[in-house]
Amino acid sequence: MAARSEKLTFAGADGETLAARLDLPVGKPRAFALFAHCFTCTKDIFAAARIAQGLAEEGIAVLRFDFTGLGHSDGEFANTNFSSNVTDLVKAADYLREAHEAPKILIGHSLGGAAVLAAAAQVPEAAAVATIGAPADPAHVAHTFQSSRAEIEAKGEAEVLLAGRPFTIKKQFLDDIAEQKLAQAVAGLRKALIVFHAPRDQTVGIENAGHIFAAAKHPKSFISLDDADHLLSRKADAIYVAKVLAAWGGRYLGEKQQSAPLKAEPGTVIVRETGQGSFIQEIAAGPHALRADEPLEVGGDDTGPGPYDLLLAGLGACTSMTVRMYAARKDWPLDRVAVSLKHDRIHAQDCTDCDTKAGRLDRITRGLTLEGALSAEQRAKLLEIADKCPVHRTLTSEVKIETNLME
Repeated sequence: MAARSEKLTFAGADGETLAARLDLPVGKPRAFALFAHCFTCTKDIFAAARIAQGLAEEGIAVLRFDFTGLGHSDGEFANTNFSSNVTDLVKAADYLREAHEAPKILIGHSLGGAAVLAAAAQVPEAAAVATIGAPADPAHVAHTFQSSRAEIEAKGEAEVLLAGRPFTIKKQFLDDIAEQKLAQAVAGLRKALIVFHAPRDQTVGIENAGHIFAAAKHPKSFISLDDADHLLSRKADAIYVAKVLAAWGGRYLGEKQQSAPLKAEPGTVIVRETGQGSFIQEIAAGPHALRADEPLEVGGDDTGPGPYDLLLAGLGACTSMTVRMYAARKDWPLDRVAVSLKHDRIHAQDCTDCDTKAGRLDRITRGLTLEGALSAEQRAKLLEIADKCPVHRTLTSEVKIETNLME
């Protein structure tokens, strides 16, 4: 498992409980990022989930949450506005600061991009800001319910259909977005900025990216998303944003701490902790690199096979190779060998042909599949040969293991 996602809650702008997910990498995060979703979307929209997962795979933890009144968060959407979204973002940054560490990257999609630009000054630890398909002016979202604007102005509110769902929009929402001065916030950002935008975005035109980019001071970057749609609903587009964002943001997070590559002489196996997770091990077997871990149910991160899995793998490989060599020497029509193995522990008294008579003992169950036009006699002989593989002999003979402290 490359990354994991945890559910959590924290208090939002008006004290309402906001639902969130924290996408965590294996081991200690290199940094934390905060993600703001698009207008009337949720933290679980595909783009948010896939970008967060991609960043987690690069060692960056990501907190994504539902704004007040949306998704699984408490509160009434009708009582929210752009300003309350900005406050929700600041509250999310406060949560990260108290529970883990403050976010170093702020990421916003669509109106969420405008929100992170407005909130950035209130998150001093953030070194970088990324917007994806963001409007240069929060009032841009009003075009999505333009046909109901007169009713909102006259009655104070109206129910509008957005993305196929009904939402109540109040006049205070219109008043609030009309008062926003986002260009000033962008000009005074004093943080690295990257602007992602698709030239063919039918929801927020590409000119918005130009206005944001022009208002920002350096360092700033622009990435064209070619033919992506506004919601990044195509998997490849979301993955692309995650990879570019991780590479770009890395320069503002400090150098990665990397251990020297693990090397082993031929015939020697070296196992070393990676420093990630609880039990993750890197293995060098001569020139070959492997990884070991424990499953989730015993406190591991399940990033690789466990010790007994590797033991069974060694026995299985040796069994298959030994059978293959014998069949080749006899020129028998063996097409393919497959070996399935399982380890468990049984009561000694249940084993009639074991020397141990009390307590429990280890049992390995091995199943051999032989494909090919073999006779019954040939199959029986190959089954016998399986017990003669060198690893089998080692496991069933007296073994002395010497352990020494090394420099």
